[in-house]
Amino acid sequence: MPTIVCIGDGQLARMLHSEATELGLRFRILASGAEESAAQVVGDVVLGDYRVEADVRRAVDGADVVTFEHEHVPGEIIAHLIADGVNVQPHDRALVHAQDKLVMRQALAAAGAPVPPFAPIDSVDDARAFYAAMDGAVCLKARRGGYDGKGVWFPADEADLIRLVEEQLAAGTPLMAERKVTLLRELSALLARSPRGEVRLWDIAETNQDGGVCRWALAPAVDVDEERVTAIATGIAEATDVTGVLAVELFDTPDGIFVNELAMRPHNTGHWTQNGSVTSQFEQHLRAVANWPLGSTDMTAPVAVMANVLGAGEDWQDTLAERMATVWRTYPDAKIHLYGKGHRAGRKLGHVNLTGSDRDATLADALAAAHYLAHGRWPN
Repeated sequence: MPTIVCIGDGQLARMLHSEATELGLRFRILASGAEESAAQVVGDVVLGDYRVEADVRRAVDGADVVTFEHEHVPGEIIAHLIADGVNVQPHDRALVHAQDKLVMRQALAAAGAPVPPFAPIDSVDDARAFYAAMDGAVCLKARRGGYDGKGVWFPADEADLIRLVEEQLAAGTPLMAERKVTLLRELSALLARSPRGEVRLWDIAETNQDGGVCRWALAPAVDVDEERVTAIATGIAEATDVTGVLAVELFDTPDGIFVNELAMRPHNTGHWTQNGSVTSQFEQHLRAVANWPLGSTDMTAPVAVMANVLGAGEDWQDTLAERMATVWRTYPDAKIHLYGKGHRAGRKLGHVNLTGSDRDATLADALAAAHYLAHGRWPN
Protein backbone atom coordinates (compact mmCIF):
# COMPACT_ATOMS: atom_id res chain seq x y z
CA MET A 1 0.00 0.00 0.00
CA PRO A 2 1.16 3.59 -0.62
CA THR A 3 3.10 5.57 1.96
CA ILE A 4 1.58 8.99 2.60
CA VAL A 5 3.80 11.56 4.31
CA CYS A 6 2.11 14.53 5.95
CA ILE A 7 4.10 17.62 6.80
CA GLY A 8 2.64 18.77 10.09
CA ASP A 9 1.86 17.46 13.56
CA GLY A 10 -1.42 19.02 14.67
CA GLN A 11 -4.97 17.77 14.96
CA LEU A 12 -5.52 17.65 11.20
CA ALA A 13 -2.62 15.22 10.78
CA ARG A 14 -3.95 13.28 13.78
CA MET A 15 -7.36 12.88 12.12
CA LEU A 16 -5.80 12.08 8.73
CA HIS A 17 -3.90 9.29 10.49
CA SER A 18 -7.13 7.77 11.81
CA GLU A 19 -8.54 7.56 8.28
CA ALA A 20 -5.24 6.35 6.83
CA THR A 21 -5.30 3.47 9.30
CA GLU A 22 -8.81 2.51 8.18
CA LEU A 23 -7.69 2.58 4.55
CA GLY A 24 -4.60 0.48 5.23
CA LEU A 25 -2.24 3.25 4.16
CA ARG A 26 1.21 3.70 5.61
CA PHE A 27 1.25 7.15 7.19
CA ARG A 28 4.24 9.19 8.33
CA ILE A 29 4.49 12.72 9.66
CA LEU A 30 7.15 15.37 10.13
CA ALA A 31 6.66 16.63 13.67
CA SER A 32 8.35 19.31 15.74
CA GLY A 33 8.11 17.22 18.91
CA ALA A 34 6.96 13.86 20.22
CA GLU A 35 4.30 15.51 22.39
CA GLU A 36 2.48 17.18 19.50
CA SER A 37 -1.11 16.16 18.73
CA ALA A 38 -0.44 13.85 15.78
CA ALA A 39 2.90 12.57 17.09
CA GLN A 40 1.08 11.09 20.09
CA VAL A 41 -0.78 8.59 17.88
CA VAL A 42 1.20 8.15 14.65
CA GLY A 43 3.66 5.28 14.71
CA ASP A 44 6.04 6.62 12.05
CA VAL A 45 7.26 10.04 13.16
CA VAL A 46 10.25 11.99 11.87
CA LEU A 47 11.24 14.82 14.20
CA GLY A 48 12.36 18.00 12.52
CA ASP A 49 11.52 21.48 11.29
CA TYR A 50 9.34 21.96 8.20
CA ARG A 51 11.34 25.11 7.41
CA VAL A 52 14.58 23.11 7.09
CA GLU A 53 14.91 21.34 3.75
CA ALA A 54 17.15 18.58 5.11
CA ASP A 55 14.52 17.70 7.71
CA VAL A 56 11.74 17.67 5.13
CA ARG A 57 13.81 15.43 2.87
CA ARG A 58 14.37 12.95 5.71
CA ALA A 59 10.64 12.79 6.28
CA VAL A 60 9.62 12.32 2.64
CA ASP A 61 12.24 9.69 1.80
CA GLY A 62 10.43 6.77 0.16
CA ALA A 63 7.04 8.51 0.12
CA ASP A 64 4.52 7.72 -2.57
CA VAL A 65 2.69 10.98 -1.84
CA VAL A 66 3.58 14.04 0.22
CA THR A 67 0.82 16.28 1.54
CA PHE A 68 0.32 18.94 4.22
CA GLU A 69 -1.81 19.85 7.21
CA HIS A 70 -0.78 23.53 7.05
CA GLU A 71 0.33 26.07 4.44
CA HIS A 72 3.59 27.18 6.03
CA VAL A 73 6.20 24.99 4.28
CA PRO A 74 8.44 27.32 2.24
CA GLY A 75 7.55 27.20 -1.43
CA GLU A 76 11.16 26.76 -2.51
CA ILE A 77 11.43 23.54 -0.49
CA ILE A 78 8.32 22.16 -2.17
CA ALA A 79 9.61 23.21 -5.59
CA HIS A 80 12.93 21.45 -4.95
CA LEU A 81 11.15 18.23 -3.98
CA ILE A 82 8.99 18.32 -7.10
CA ALA A 83 12.04 19.01 -9.27
CA ASP A 84 13.58 15.86 -7.82
CA GLY A 85 10.54 13.78 -8.73
CA VAL A 86 8.75 13.71 -5.37
CA ASN A 87 4.97 13.41 -5.74
CA VAL A 88 3.70 16.44 -3.81
CA GLN A 89 -0.05 17.07 -3.53
CA PRO A 90 -1.01 19.89 -3.73
CA HIS A 91 1.94 21.25 -5.68
CA ASP A 92 3.69 24.52 -4.93
CA ARG A 93 1.96 26.47 -7.71
CA ALA A 94 -1.39 25.70 -6.09
CA LEU A 95 -0.32 26.02 -2.47
CA VAL A 96 1.01 29.55 -2.94
CA HIS A 97 -2.61 30.72 -3.19
CA ALA A 98 -3.16 29.60 0.40
CA GLN A 99 0.22 30.94 1.53
CA ASP A 100 0.08 34.48 0.17
CA LYS A 101 -3.19 36.40 0.42
CA LEU A 102 -2.21 38.93 -2.23
CA VAL A 103 -1.30 36.20 -4.74
CA MET A 104 -4.63 34.55 -3.92
CA ARG A 105 -6.59 37.77 -4.44
CA GLN A 106 -4.85 38.48 -7.74
CA ALA A 107 -5.45 34.95 -9.05
CA LEU A 108 -9.08 34.91 -7.97
CA ALA A 109 -9.74 38.29 -9.55
CA ALA A 110 -8.13 37.10 -12.78
CA ALA A 111 -10.32 33.99 -12.71
CA GLY A 112 -13.47 36.05 -12.23
CA ALA A 113 -14.15 34.98 -8.64
CA PRO A 114 -15.86 37.60 -6.47
CA VAL A 115 -13.38 39.36 -4.20
CA PRO A 116 -13.57 42.71 -2.42
CA PRO A 117 -11.41 45.55 -3.78
CA PHE A 118 -7.82 45.05 -2.63
CA ALA A 119 -4.31 46.44 -3.01
CA PRO A 120 -0.74 45.69 -1.93
CA ILE A 121 0.42 47.96 0.87
CA ASP A 122 4.15 48.55 0.49
CA SER A 123 4.26 52.03 1.98
CA VAL A 124 2.35 54.55 4.05
CA ASP A 125 1.43 56.32 0.81
CA ASP A 126 -0.20 53.10 -0.44
CA ALA A 127 -2.19 52.90 2.78
CA ARG A 128 -3.37 56.51 2.55
CA ALA A 129 -4.44 56.09 -1.07
CA PHE A 130 -6.39 52.91 -0.39
CA TYR A 131 -8.02 54.39 2.71
CA ALA A 132 -9.26 57.32 0.66
CA ALA A 133 -10.46 55.09 -2.18
CA MET A 134 -12.46 52.92 0.24
CA ASP A 135 -13.89 55.85 2.22
CA GLY A 136 -12.22 54.46 5.32
CA ALA A 137 -13.73 50.96 5.10
CA VAL A 138 -10.40 49.13 5.27
CA CYS A 139 -9.19 45.75 6.51
CA LEU A 140 -5.41 45.38 6.75
CA LYS A 141 -3.90 41.90 6.43
CA ALA A 142 -0.52 40.25 6.67
CA ARG A 143 0.02 38.59 3.32
CA ARG A 144 1.56 35.48 4.85
CA GLY A 145 0.89 33.56 8.03
CA GLY A 146 -1.89 34.39 10.39
CA TYR A 147 -4.88 32.23 11.24
CA ASP A 148 -7.76 32.26 13.70
CA GLY A 149 -7.97 36.03 13.42
CA LYS A 150 -4.23 36.69 13.73
CA GLY A 151 -2.60 38.94 11.16
CA VAL A 152 -5.84 40.86 10.49
CA TRP A 153 -6.51 44.42 11.64
CA PHE A 154 -9.49 46.76 11.41
CA PRO A 155 -8.09 50.27 11.87
CA ALA A 156 -10.34 52.73 13.67
CA ASP A 157 -9.31 55.64 11.45
CA GLU A 158 -6.60 56.75 9.04
CA ALA A 159 -4.13 57.52 11.81
CA ASP A 160 -4.62 54.04 13.24
CA LEU A 161 -4.06 52.52 9.80
CA ILE A 162 -0.84 54.49 9.31
CA ARG A 163 0.41 53.41 12.74
CA LEU A 164 -0.31 49.75 11.97
CA VAL A 165 1.33 49.93 8.56
CA GLU A 166 4.45 51.59 9.94
CA GLU A 167 4.73 49.01 12.72
CA GLN A 168 4.19 45.99 10.49
CA LEU A 169 6.41 47.13 7.62
CA ALA A 170 9.18 47.94 10.12
CA ALA A 171 8.83 44.38 11.43
CA GLY A 172 9.22 43.02 7.89
CA THR A 173 5.58 41.95 7.47
CA PRO A 174 4.37 42.06 3.84
CA LEU A 175 0.93 43.67 3.80
CA MET A 176 -2.20 44.01 1.72
CA ALA A 177 -5.49 45.74 2.32
CA GLU A 178 -9.03 45.14 1.17
CA ARG A 179 -12.39 46.78 1.55
CA LYS A 180 -14.09 45.97 4.85
CA VAL A 181 -17.39 44.30 4.00
CA THR A 182 -20.71 44.32 5.83
CA LEU A 183 -21.02 40.73 6.97
CA LEU A 184 -24.36 38.94 7.15
CA ARG A 185 -22.86 35.50 7.77
CA GLU A 186 -19.94 33.29 6.76
CA LEU A 187 -20.13 30.22 4.56
CA SER A 188 -17.75 27.39 3.73
CA ALA A 189 -17.68 25.54 0.42
CA LEU A 190 -15.68 22.33 0.74
CA LEU A 191 -14.56 20.12 -2.12
CA ALA A 192 -11.93 17.57 -3.02
CA ARG A 193 -10.11 17.26 -6.33
CA SER A 194 -7.80 14.49 -7.52
CA PRO A 195 -4.84 14.82 -9.90
CA ARG A 196 -6.96 13.23 -12.62
CA GLY A 197 -9.45 16.10 -12.20
CA GLU A 198 -12.30 14.32 -10.40
CA VAL A 199 -14.16 16.74 -8.12
CA ARG A 200 -16.63 16.10 -5.30
CA LEU A 201 -18.35 18.81 -3.27
CA TRP A 202 -19.98 18.59 0.14
CA ASP A 203 -23.04 20.56 1.13
CA ILE A 204 -22.32 24.22 1.77
CA ALA A 205 -22.00 24.99 5.48
CA GLU A 206 -22.80 28.09 7.47
CA THR A 207 -20.06 28.92 9.95
CA ASN A 208 -19.73 31.17 12.96
CA GLN A 209 -16.52 32.96 13.90
CA ASP A 210 -15.81 34.87 17.10
CA GLY A 211 -12.62 36.89 17.22
CA GLY A 212 -11.47 35.10 14.09
CA VAL A 213 -11.86 31.67 15.72
CA CYS A 214 -14.40 29.21 14.32
CA ARG A 215 -17.08 28.37 16.90
CA TRP A 216 -19.38 26.15 14.87
CA ALA A 217 -20.28 24.92 11.41
CA LEU A 218 -23.74 23.80 10.32
CA ALA A 219 -24.65 21.97 7.12
CA PRO A 220 -26.50 22.48 4.95
CA ALA A 221 -26.64 26.27 4.88
CA VAL A 222 -30.06 27.64 3.98
CA ASP A 223 -31.05 30.42 1.59
CA VAL A 224 -27.87 29.99 -0.43
CA ASP A 225 -27.49 30.21 -4.20
CA GLU A 226 -25.95 26.74 -4.35
CA GLU A 227 -25.32 26.89 -8.08
CA ARG A 228 -23.44 30.18 -7.69
CA VAL A 229 -21.33 29.06 -4.73
CA THR A 230 -20.58 25.70 -6.35
CA ALA A 231 -19.45 27.44 -9.52
CA ILE A 232 -17.18 29.73 -7.51
CA ALA A 233 -15.56 26.84 -5.62
CA THR A 234 -15.09 24.58 -8.63
CA GLY A 235 -13.76 27.49 -10.67
CA ILE A 236 -11.16 28.21 -8.00
CA ALA A 237 -10.16 24.54 -7.86
CA GLU A 238 -9.63 24.46 -11.61
CA ALA A 239 -7.87 27.83 -11.76
CA THR A 240 -5.40 26.93 -9.01
CA ASP A 241 -5.06 23.27 -10.05
CA VAL A 242 -5.41 22.24 -6.42
CA THR A 243 -5.43 18.59 -5.36
CA GLY A 244 -6.80 17.21 -2.12
CA VAL A 245 -9.35 19.09 -0.05
CA LEU A 246 -10.03 22.75 -0.80
CA ALA A 247 -11.97 24.91 1.65
CA VAL A 248 -13.32 28.16 0.23
CA GLU A 249 -14.33 30.52 3.02
CA LEU A 250 -16.97 32.99 1.88
CA PHE A 251 -18.55 36.21 3.12
CA ASP A 252 -22.28 36.61 2.55
CA THR A 253 -22.91 40.37 2.36
CA PRO A 254 -25.68 42.74 1.25
CA ASP A 255 -23.65 43.16 -1.95
CA GLY A 256 -23.43 39.42 -2.61
CA ILE A 257 -20.93 36.63 -2.01
CA PHE A 258 -17.20 37.34 -1.69
CA VAL A 259 -14.33 34.90 -1.28
CA ASN A 260 -12.52 35.43 2.01
CA GLU A 261 -9.73 32.84 2.20
CA LEU A 262 -8.63 29.47 0.85
CA ALA A 263 -7.24 26.42 2.63
CA MET A 264 -5.74 23.59 0.58
CA ARG A 265 -6.09 20.86 3.20
CA PRO A 266 -8.79 19.56 5.53
CA HIS A 267 -10.36 22.47 7.36
CA ASN A 268 -12.03 23.19 10.69
CA THR A 269 -15.30 24.09 8.95
CA GLY A 270 -15.36 20.61 7.40
CA HIS A 271 -15.10 18.57 10.60
CA TRP A 272 -18.85 17.95 10.48
CA THR A 273 -18.18 15.58 7.56
CA GLN A 274 -16.66 13.04 9.97
CA ASN A 275 -20.11 12.09 11.22
CA GLY A 276 -22.45 13.90 8.85
CA SER A 277 -21.25 12.69 5.46
CA VAL A 278 -20.73 9.33 3.78
CA THR A 279 -17.09 10.29 3.22
CA SER A 280 -15.25 12.55 5.66
CA GLN A 281 -12.94 15.30 4.48
CA PHE A 282 -10.00 13.37 5.95
CA GLU A 283 -10.68 10.14 4.05
CA GLN A 284 -11.43 12.13 0.92
CA HIS A 285 -8.19 14.09 1.16
CA LEU A 286 -6.21 10.86 1.31
CA ARG A 287 -8.13 9.35 -1.58
CA ALA A 288 -7.65 12.52 -3.61
CA VAL A 289 -3.90 12.92 -3.13
CA ALA A 290 -3.43 9.19 -3.79
CA ASN A 291 -5.39 9.72 -7.05
CA TRP A 292 -7.96 7.13 -6.01
CA PRO A 293 -11.65 7.45 -6.94
CA LEU A 294 -13.41 9.88 -4.64
CA GLY A 295 -16.20 8.90 -2.26
CA SER A 296 -19.79 10.01 -1.94
CA THR A 297 -20.30 13.33 -0.18
CA ASP A 298 -23.99 12.75 0.54
CA MET A 299 -25.10 13.77 4.02
CA THR A 300 -26.08 11.01 6.44
CA ALA A 301 -28.75 13.14 8.15
CA PRO A 302 -30.79 16.24 7.32
CA VAL A 303 -28.59 18.41 9.57
CA ALA A 304 -24.97 18.11 10.74
CA VAL A 305 -23.25 20.39 13.24
CA MET A 306 -19.68 20.76 14.46
CA ALA A 307 -19.01 22.78 17.63
CA ASN A 308 -15.44 23.51 18.67
CA VAL A 309 -14.30 22.82 22.23
CA LEU A 310 -12.18 25.82 23.21
CA GLY A 311 -10.04 25.95 26.31
CA ALA A 312 -11.67 27.81 29.20
CA GLY A 313 -9.98 29.45 32.14
CA GLU A 314 -9.23 26.27 34.06
CA ASP A 315 -7.39 23.08 33.13
CA TRP A 316 -9.74 20.18 32.48
CA GLN A 317 -7.54 17.10 32.60
CA ASP A 318 -8.58 15.91 36.07
CA THR A 319 -12.27 16.01 35.18
CA LEU A 320 -12.26 15.35 31.43
CA ALA A 321 -13.48 11.74 31.56
CA GLU A 322 -16.28 12.74 33.92
CA ARG A 323 -17.26 15.62 31.63
CA MET A 324 -17.38 13.32 28.61
CA ALA A 325 -19.59 10.86 30.48
CA THR A 326 -21.97 13.64 31.48
CA VAL A 327 -22.23 14.84 27.88
CA TRP A 328 -22.98 11.33 26.64
CA ARG A 329 -25.64 10.78 29.30
CA THR A 330 -27.41 13.87 27.99
CA TYR A 331 -26.53 13.53 24.30
CA PRO A 332 -25.82 9.85 23.56
CA ASP A 333 -25.49 10.60 19.83
CA ALA A 334 -22.72 13.16 20.36
CA LYS A 335 -19.40 12.32 18.71
CA ILE A 336 -16.52 13.77 20.71
CA HIS A 337 -13.18 14.30 18.96
CA LEU A 338 -10.25 15.35 21.19
CA TYR A 339 -6.79 16.40 20.03
CA GLY A 340 -4.55 15.48 22.97
CA LYS A 341 -3.43 19.08 23.38
CA GLY A 342 -2.30 20.80 26.53
CA HIS A 343 -4.88 23.15 27.99
CA ARG A 344 -4.74 26.84 27.16
CA ALA A 345 -7.55 29.39 27.26
CA GLY A 346 -9.05 29.84 23.80
CA ARG A 347 -7.14 26.92 22.29
CA LYS A 348 -8.93 24.42 20.07
CA LEU A 349 -8.87 21.27 22.19
CA GLY A 350 -11.42 19.23 20.28
CA HIS A 351 -14.87 19.35 18.76
CA VAL A 352 -18.31 17.78 19.07
CA ASN A 353 -20.29 16.53 16.07
CA LEU A 354 -24.04 16.00 16.16
CA THR A 355 -26.54 15.11 13.47
CA GLY A 356 -30.29 15.57 13.57
CA SER A 357 -33.36 16.77 11.76
CA ASP A 358 -33.98 20.16 13.39
CA ARG A 359 -31.41 22.86 12.65
CA ASP A 360 -31.87 25.01 15.74
CA ALA A 361 -32.12 22.09 18.16
CA THR A 362 -29.11 20.25 16.74
CA LEU A 363 -26.98 23.39 16.84
CA ALA A 364 -28.06 24.21 20.39
CA ASP A 365 -27.31 20.67 21.57
CA ALA A 366 -23.86 20.61 19.96
CA LEU A 367 -22.97 23.98 21.46
CA ALA A 368 -24.19 22.87 24.89
CA ALA A 369 -22.10 19.69 24.72
CA ALA A 370 -18.99 21.62 23.66
CA HIS A 371 -19.57 24.17 26.42
CA TYR A 372 -19.88 21.47 29.07
CA LEU A 373 -16.65 19.82 27.93
CA ALA A 374 -14.82 23.14 28.10
CA HIS A 375 -16.31 24.53 31.32
CA GLY A 376 -17.64 21.58 33.29
CA ARG A 377 -21.08 23.17 33.50
CA TRP A 378 -24.03 23.65 31.20
CA PRO A 379 -24.57 27.04 29.55
CA ASN A 380 -27.13 29.34 31.15
